[in-house]
Amino acid sequence: MPSNHFTDTDLQQEWQKFLQNLQSDDVIVFNAISSFRIRKKDEDIIEITYPSDSAKSEFEKVRADFFNHFMHKVNHYNIKIEYRNDVTLKKEIVTKRMLFDKLAAINPVLNELDELFKFDFNS
Repeated sequence: MPSNHFTDTDLQQEWQKFLQNLQSDDVIVFNAISSFRIRKKDEDIIEITYPSDSAKSEFEKVRADFFNHFMHKVNHYNIKIEYRNDVTLKKEIVTKRMLFDKLAAINPVLNELDELFKFDFNS
């Protein structure tokens, strides 16, 4: 099988195109894997850094689609994939309540105001 050279830029461009297509096709998988970091580690090795095992399992659903397309495009069929877990990639959804609690820890008067006015953080 051919093993033509490809660059990390080629990989990044194809990954971004893949994510754009995935965003319109399958939003759930897109949200799960959009924080992945993919980089060329060696001539035949691509390292994928993922935030959680559940996100990795979502990636497994579309892995073949991406890599089959990529290998065909760059004409390099001996690519090996290495996975690395990195919890710092996790995206935390910050709610209004979480933001308020963080500010209330700095300024305790906000808790008194919350008790007095019964703030609604649901909207």
